[in-house]
Amino acid sequence: MTTTTVSVDDLDFDVAVEGPAEGIPVVLLHGFPQTSDCWDRVVPQLTAAGLRTIAPNQRGYSPGARPTGVDAYESSKLVGDVQSIIRAFGLESAHIVGHDWGAAVSWQLAGLHPEYVRSLTAVSVPHTAAFGWALREDPDQRERSTYMSLLRQEDKAERVLLEDNAARLRAMFSEHSPDERYVEHLSAPGALTAALNWYRAMTNEFGELPEVRIPTTYVWSNGDTAIGRAGAERCGEFVDADYSFVELDGVSHWIPEEAPERLAAEILSRVSP
Repeated sequence: MTTTTVSVDDLDFDVAVEGPAEGIPVVLLHGFPQTSDCWDRVVPQLTAAGLRTIAPNQRGYSPGARPTGVDAYESSKLVGDVQSIIRAFGLESAHIVGHDWGAAVSWQLAGLHPEYVRSLTAVSVPHTAAFGWALREDPDQRERSTYMSLLRQEDKAERVLLEDNAARLRAMFSEHSPDERYVEHLSAPGALTAALNWYRAMTNEFGELPEVRIPTTYVWSNGDTAIGRAGAERCGEFVDADYSFVELDGVSHWIPEEAPERLAAEILSRVSP
């Protein structure tokens, strides 16, 4: 993919752009601990259909957009980055696709700033109010989310994930993931701390998001070890618009890399119903 730099205030984001300039714009938001490379197998199928894909390395993942301090990674700032990137391409809105943390940001954008969102395809993570409910009410989801307590511990999480040649960081990925690229990226000074600051800045506001009134597809995989069924099935209760719940059988959490053809088909179906 062709990478360009998009400046937002004093931050410089690396943004991978593909497809015709006049194509329907689709913004692709990655999760943790990935980069925009997670979309490598999805993008060719979207651009072949005439879409224009815009995939930023988000705050903390772009070396030029790596502020220090946990407060710099509050959700309002993460959402504001996406708004600014959309405007930087001369657009008023775009179709939004997000995986993992990128899905959480996408839900926030769609719920609070719907004028920027033509449609939403959320991957793995359900509407954040549904996920917040599951964390409170579902023992299975609480068990699945215990890893977050480690990631929120400053210094300890960095040490644990990077020791032994980043063995625990590598263990997070699917065999289909370009994990060497991810590990190299997050091994740069300050990079892993910046990525982990997304977790450390997380507050209850993610569980208080109003319902989304944007046409939405939610793609969840029943082989996901991080996101359980309770929150996934409750997701639709928080969408007051055309809604599709797609369950992938036997696929892990890493849907963009493990099931790119199916995910691309669902994105295309949502973008061009």
